[in-house]
Amino acid sequence: MKRLAVGILAHVDAGKTTLSEGLLYGCGQLKKLGRVDHQNAFLDTDAQERERGITIFSKQAVVPLETAVITLLDTPGHADFSAEMERTLQVLDYAILVISGADGVQGHTRTLWRLLERYGIPTFLFVNKMDQPGTDRAALLSELKSRLDDGCVDFGTGGDSLYENIAVCGEEALERYLETGRVEDGEICALIRRRRLFPCLFGSALRMEGVDALLDALERYTEAPQYPREFGAKIFKIARDSQGGRLTYLKVTGGSLRVKSVLTNRAAGLDGDRVWEEKADQIRIYSGAKFQAVDEAPAGTVCAVTGLSRTRPGEGLGVEAASAAPVVEPVLSYRVELPDGCDAHTALRKLRMLEEEDPQLHLVWNEQLREIHVQLMGEVQLEVLRRLMAERFGLEVGFGAGSIVYKETIAGAVEGVGHFEPLRHYAEVHLLLEPLPRGSGLRFGTACSEDVLDRAWQRLILTHLEEKTHLGVLTGAPITDMRMTLIAGRGHLKHTEGGDFRQATYRAVRQGLMCAESILLEPWYDFRLEVPGEYVGRAMSDLQRMGGETAAPETAGEERILTGSVPVAALGDYPRAVTAYTKGRGRMFCTLRGYEPCRDQERVAAETGYDPERDLENTPDSVFCAHGAGFPVKWDRVREYMHVDSGLRLGEREAQPEEAPPAPARQSYAGGIEQDKELQAIFERTYGPVKRRDFQPQPPRRESREDEPEKVAIRPREAGPEYLLVDGYNIIYAWDELKEAARENLDAARQMLMDVLSNYQGYRKCEVILVFDAYKVPRNLGEVVKYHNIHVVYTKEAETADAYIEKATYELGKHYRVRVATSDSAEQLIILGHGALRISARTFRQEVDRTGAEVAAILARNNRREKSGAVAQAMERARGEKK
Repeated sequence: MKRLAVGILAHVDAGKTTLSEGLLYGCGQLKKLGRVDHQNAFLDTDAQERERGITIFSKQAVVPLETAVITLLDTPGHADFSAEMERTLQVLDYAILVISGADGVQGHTRTLWRLLERYGIPTFLFVNKMDQPGTDRAALLSELKSRLDDGCVDFGTGGDSLYENIAVCGEEALERYLETGRVEDGEICALIRRRRLFPCLFGSALRMEGVDALLDALERYTEAPQYPREFGAKIFKIARDSQGGRLTYLKVTGGSLRVKSVLTNRAAGLDGDRVWEEKADQIRIYSGAKFQAVDEAPAGTVCAVTGLSRTRPGEGLGVEAASAAPVVEPVLSYRVELPDGCDAHTALRKLRMLEEEDPQLHLVWNEQLREIHVQLMGEVQLEVLRRLMAERFGLEVGFGAGSIVYKETIAGAVEGVGHFEPLRHYAEVHLLLEPLPRGSGLRFGTACSEDVLDRAWQRLILTHLEEKTHLGVLTGAPITDMRMTLIAGRGHLKHTEGGDFRQATYRAVRQGLMCAESILLEPWYDFRLEVPGEYVGRAMSDLQRMGGETAAPETAGEERILTGSVPVAALGDYPRAVTAYTKGRGRMFCTLRGYEPCRDQERVAAETGYDPERDLENTPDSVFCAHGAGFPVKWDRVREYMHVDSGLRLGEREAQPEEAPPAPARQSYAGGIEQDKELQAIFERTYGPVKRRDFQPQPPRRESREDEPEKVAIRPREAGPEYLLVDGYNIIYAWDELKEAARENLDAARQMLMDVLSNYQGYRKCEVILVFDAYKVPRNLGEVVKYHNIHVVYTKEAETADAYIEKATYELGKHYRVRVATSDSAEQLIILGHGALRISARTFRQEVDRTGAEVAAILARNNRREKSGAVAQAMERARGEKK
């Protein structure tokens, strides 16, 4: 019997909890249907959930079927509790996305869809409330196809039309359908599992219409995952039972879990204080508020375990890896106002218990002001927190005015140096800090030789980088979108302790940030605003005044729909204002888009009043030792005292060679970067001086004997061909004859370019890779074909030619000479950053023409030789005949 974890997700008020009731009733688990408006829904176990009529905490229930046991995970639908929902996605085998037939695809529905896509979860869709007047099944299916995916298929039609619609979702299924007129269940399951097909069912959960069909589809068209024999588990939630006992919710993803088993997170590659080892005292299978204790949980089981005190959501046990950082993040910060006589540290300790259950409830302790600040998603979550503090701990807390949660990053690469050497202590750390694209978060790595710094010390430094929330130097906001690479360091066999490298690491981060150009980031919302037609002018004016970006209005009956994005700071309580000026007829839905550079960085930084040099908890200064005593050194003078030379020269510009005359056709392109001075200057102003990605830092300098010659290590490139990467469409629309051909037939233009490059390669003997964008083709997996003597790449869905070329340049450039033919300015910057050589479309055309001329000249010479040889042979034959 297969075991499946199935999550149910929806926009608020779509009827998700009602559908959960229907599924439990349909399989015989409930004798009577509960209702949200009657406050007796089976899965709404919390008093606040019953009062508000919304799901706040994720719940689980067991749905037994004939051939499957489904653990149904009900998740919150309100945007304020998106983090609770996202944690549940980590353990799902399948998902049910509920959509209101009366409202269609909402803004939050699109956010849920993107999250399901990111986690790769096969999805069934249930369009609810089809009993309401005005719902149009065909129109809704068309909206699902256009706004979500073309693979959405109505499974309520049946017959040949159903098989035909399913077959077009996969080539093999289509071939089988054309041969037999059917598509087998196994092929349907495979299409769903690969997210090529999304079964859609329509009905009314309140009237139990379509519920049985959904249960049948879940049983018939799902497959159980193949689990490994070794034990593994993924933790997705921390909660407490009615007696206050700590519960760790997890899914067993390998082997089985037995009572009294010893669990540890050591397999995650951690060491030091963060490693724990504890026993599983009890294993509980929850269904609503009730549970059943079991002795063993096989793979596929979702259960709650008692006896674990140090677990956290997202953690992997056994062979299971830890989860990536969540997409949803809090954007508002509130100061916690404690009642008179309440000790701040006592309140902080109790709030930490709630933060443990909801990691997105960020707590910040301001030591200087002795204040607690809480970061969360919105006012509904704030009210829930206030009630939880009162009910669980008897604390009646208040909250100050909300403020925006800013973040910081850097504009260019910089080296940070930290040194910690009071008497009988020693550690020095050098870090390379580099900016990353928006939304990347923080990434850590090492490029330090073990001959320079022992592996154990390197792992310890990486641990210290990850364990702390590092603050920026503009406003003291957390840093993000940055890569930190350990490039050099030094310890002492006798005097270095673990805490020394912690101090040196923290100081290296701060010293690097002080040397860098910092950028303040603010959060933005994506919005969907629905207002009556007479108010659309005011709405657009308001959004423009806020600095928002708005698409052209869409018409839906008497309503106008505006979509776009807007800074969170400028939006404020505008959704309430919409309700007021439209007299309740308008509504606004917002979802977090991400962080962008702040529009008014100087003003925000000035209002914050943050002084990084007075932040003693995050000092950028270092400590050195002389004459048996330690002394502090300011951050801007640390490099004068440092003991290790990393070999990195970010601030030094090498002398540029004079402009060389035009080279012959067979010119080697070594030195091409230096020749392109204008582009290099643009790159260095944006990202810092050009450097090779695959550099290795130099070991510490040592004293050499006078008779010992200085040795310079040169890292040779591997012998191999030169690679030429060509941005296909960029070249086509840059060359006149190809552009003209593309107007008539794009396939013909592609063929012409492939033939030109094939001839070019035959003479130049380089490896040619021609890349074409195919990123807009839904469910396209990408393709690499061999055309004569060149490689032709069609990128996969959501991967542009730029992205493919960047990745290929980075990998190939480690060992071989790489050139890229493109006139895309952004791509040129990336190419320079990876140390490759670029050639513009115009220059490449000249090179191709020269190659053609050389080939023609060789052929002409060969023809002359052949002709002269033929003449000579004829004359020789004539002489012979005369004789």
